[in-house]
Amino acid sequence: MPTVIAQGKTFECEQGANLRRVLLEQGVELYNQSASVINCRGIGTCGTCAVTIEGEVSDMSWREKTRLAVPPHSPEKNLEKNRRLACQIKVMGDVKVSKYDGFWGQGDRLVW
Repeated sequence: MPTVIAQGKTFECEQGANLRRVLLEQGVELYNQSASVINCRGIGTCGTCAVTIEGEVSDMSWREKTRLAVPPHSPEKNLEKNRRLACQIKVMGDVKVSKYDGFWGQGDRLVW
């Protein structure tokens, strides 16, 4: 089973598990500010669950590519920092997840 490291916590999940669901089940504060209340609930349209990911995960879907290509996200910054949408990621191996500031997690200051 893959190991996930996020917000100072380490836990395991099933291979192929949806990262957003895993993080929320483990009590990880995935959303910044009021995005916890007004988000798309995992369909990949709002972009508020943007995280930086290191490790083995699924390839980026067309929905994720499309959402991360428009403001407030930046394609250049996404590539530089391995930014992805947690709701669109399947955990395939061990991963480390980080979150940046900004309503959509698009900022430059590391939150966790």
